[in-house]
Amino acid sequence: MKFEVEFPTLWANFDANAHMRHTAYNDYAAEVRSRFFASQGFSLTEFAKFNIGPVLFSENTNFFREISLGENIKANLILIGASEKFERFKFKHEIIKENGIISAEIKIYGAWIDLTKRKLTTPPQEMIDIFKKLDKSGDFELIVLKK
Repeated sequence: MKFEVEFPTLWANFDANAHMRHTAYNDYAAEVRSRFFASQGFSLTEFAKFNIGPVLFSENTNFFREISLGENIKANLILIGASEKFERFKFKHEIIKENGIISAEIKIYGAWIDLTKRKLTTPPQEMIDIFKKLDKSGDFELIVLKK
Protein backbone atom coordinates (compact mmCIF):
# COMPACT_ATOMS: atom_id res chain seq x y z
CA MET A 1 0.00 0.00 0.00
CA LYS A 2 1.21 3.50 -0.89
CA PHE A 3 -0.10 6.38 1.19
CA GLU A 4 -0.26 9.96 -0.06
CA VAL A 5 -2.25 13.05 0.95
CA GLU A 6 -2.87 16.25 -1.01
CA PHE A 7 -2.78 19.53 0.93
CA PRO A 8 -3.44 23.14 0.04
CA THR A 9 -0.60 25.24 1.39
CA LEU A 10 -1.42 27.83 4.02
CA TRP A 11 -0.34 31.47 4.00
CA ALA A 12 0.90 30.95 7.59
CA ASN A 13 3.46 28.42 6.31
CA PHE A 14 5.35 31.04 4.29
CA ASP A 15 7.93 33.63 5.29
CA ALA A 16 8.36 37.24 4.14
CA ASN A 17 10.26 36.01 1.05
CA ALA A 18 7.25 33.88 0.04
CA HIS A 19 9.28 30.73 0.80
CA MET A 20 7.66 27.90 2.67
CA ARG A 21 9.09 27.85 6.21
CA HIS A 22 11.49 24.96 6.70
CA THR A 23 9.51 23.62 9.68
CA ALA A 24 6.27 23.52 7.65
CA TYR A 25 7.65 20.65 5.56
CA ASN A 26 8.08 18.57 8.70
CA ASP A 27 4.59 19.53 9.88
CA TYR A 28 3.12 18.12 6.66
CA ALA A 29 5.15 14.92 7.11
CA ALA A 30 3.86 14.51 10.67
CA GLU A 31 0.29 15.09 9.47
CA VAL A 32 0.69 12.37 6.82
CA ARG A 33 1.85 9.89 9.50
CA SER A 34 -1.12 10.77 11.68
CA ARG A 35 -3.58 10.47 8.80
CA PHE A 36 -2.09 7.17 7.70
CA PHE A 37 -2.60 5.53 11.07
CA ALA A 38 -6.09 7.06 11.41
CA SER A 39 -7.02 5.73 7.94
CA GLN A 40 -6.10 2.26 9.19
CA GLY A 41 -8.34 2.55 12.26
CA PHE A 42 -5.52 3.54 14.61
CA SER A 43 -6.38 7.12 15.56
CA LEU A 44 -4.97 9.13 18.45
CA THR A 45 -7.75 7.61 20.58
CA GLU A 46 -6.46 4.13 19.74
CA PHE A 47 -2.93 5.14 20.66
CA ALA A 48 -4.28 6.20 24.06
CA LYS A 49 -6.15 2.89 24.52
CA PHE A 50 -2.90 0.98 24.03
CA ASN A 51 -0.97 3.51 26.14
CA ILE A 52 1.69 4.01 23.46
CA GLY A 53 2.98 6.88 21.40
CA PRO A 54 5.63 7.49 18.77
CA VAL A 55 8.98 8.99 19.67
CA LEU A 56 11.47 10.29 17.09
CA PHE A 57 15.22 9.79 17.41
CA SER A 58 16.05 11.74 14.26
CA GLU A 59 14.38 13.79 11.54
CA ASN A 60 16.44 14.81 8.52
CA THR A 61 15.12 17.12 5.80
CA ASN A 62 16.69 17.77 2.40
CA PHE A 63 15.29 20.61 0.29
CA PHE A 64 15.35 20.46 -3.52
CA ARG A 65 12.81 22.89 -4.99
CA GLU A 66 10.87 25.89 -3.76
CA ILE A 67 7.13 25.68 -3.14
CA SER A 68 5.11 28.73 -4.20
CA LEU A 69 2.55 30.50 -2.08
CA GLY A 70 -0.89 29.00 -2.77
CA GLU A 71 0.50 25.91 -4.49
CA ASN A 72 -1.08 22.57 -3.62
CA ILE A 73 1.31 19.85 -2.56
CA LYS A 74 1.26 16.12 -1.96
CA ALA A 75 3.05 14.37 0.87
CA ASN A 76 3.58 10.63 1.04
CA LEU A 77 4.76 7.99 3.46
CA ILE A 78 7.22 5.24 2.50
CA LEU A 79 8.51 2.57 4.89
CA ILE A 80 12.29 2.47 4.49
CA GLY A 81 13.23 0.46 7.57
CA ALA A 82 11.85 -1.47 10.52
CA SER A 83 12.86 -3.92 13.19
CA GLU A 84 11.38 -7.42 13.12
CA LYS A 85 8.44 -6.58 15.42
CA PHE A 86 8.27 -2.93 14.29
CA GLU A 87 9.58 -1.65 17.63
CA ARG A 88 11.72 0.74 15.57
CA PHE A 89 10.81 2.25 12.22
CA LYS A 90 12.14 4.50 9.50
CA PHE A 91 9.92 6.46 7.16
CA LYS A 92 10.66 8.64 4.18
CA HIS A 93 8.29 11.42 3.19
CA GLU A 94 8.41 13.18 -0.13
CA ILE A 95 6.85 16.63 -0.40
CA ILE A 96 5.75 16.92 -4.03
CA LYS A 97 4.90 20.08 -5.96
CA GLU A 98 1.81 20.42 -8.18
CA ASN A 99 3.97 19.69 -11.24
CA GLY A 100 5.10 16.35 -9.75
CA ILE A 101 8.62 17.48 -8.83
CA ILE A 102 9.88 16.49 -5.39
CA SER A 103 10.43 19.63 -3.35
CA ALA A 104 11.80 18.01 -0.19
CA GLU A 105 12.55 14.64 1.34
CA ILE A 106 12.19 13.97 5.05
CA LYS A 107 13.55 10.85 6.71
CA ILE A 108 12.63 9.95 10.26
CA TYR A 109 13.80 7.25 12.65
CA GLY A 110 11.52 6.42 15.55
CA ALA A 111 10.18 3.92 18.03
CA TRP A 112 7.20 3.35 20.31
CA ILE A 113 7.11 4.41 23.92
CA ASP A 114 4.96 3.10 26.77
CA LEU A 115 3.38 6.32 28.03
CA THR A 116 3.20 5.16 31.65
CA LYS A 117 6.58 3.46 32.05
CA ARG A 118 8.29 6.03 29.77
CA LYS A 119 10.27 3.16 28.23
CA LEU A 120 10.53 1.95 24.66
CA THR A 121 8.13 -0.87 23.85
CA THR A 122 6.87 -3.26 21.19
CA PRO A 123 3.68 -2.06 19.49
CA PRO A 124 0.48 -4.12 19.76
CA GLN A 125 -0.33 -6.67 17.08
CA GLU A 126 -2.89 -4.27 15.59
CA MET A 127 -0.07 -1.81 14.91
CA ILE A 128 2.22 -4.51 13.51
CA ASP A 129 -0.55 -5.48 11.08
CA ILE A 130 -0.78 -1.86 9.90
CA PHE A 131 2.96 -1.69 9.24
CA LYS A 132 2.81 -4.94 7.26
CA LYS A 133 0.33 -3.33 4.83
CA LEU A 134 2.81 -0.63 3.80
CA ASP A 135 4.95 -1.02 0.70
CA LYS A 136 8.64 -1.22 1.52
CA SER A 137 11.15 0.90 -0.35
CA GLY A 138 13.60 -0.76 -2.72
CA ASP A 139 16.39 -0.02 -0.24
CA PHE A 140 14.41 -1.20 2.82
CA GLU A 141 16.62 -1.73 5.87
CA LEU A 142 16.00 -4.37 8.54
CA ILE A 143 16.81 -2.66 11.83
CA VAL A 144 18.61 -5.11 14.12
CA LEU A 145 18.07 -4.32 17.80
CA LYS A 146 21.00 -4.62 20.19
CA LYS A 147 20.38 -6.72 23.27
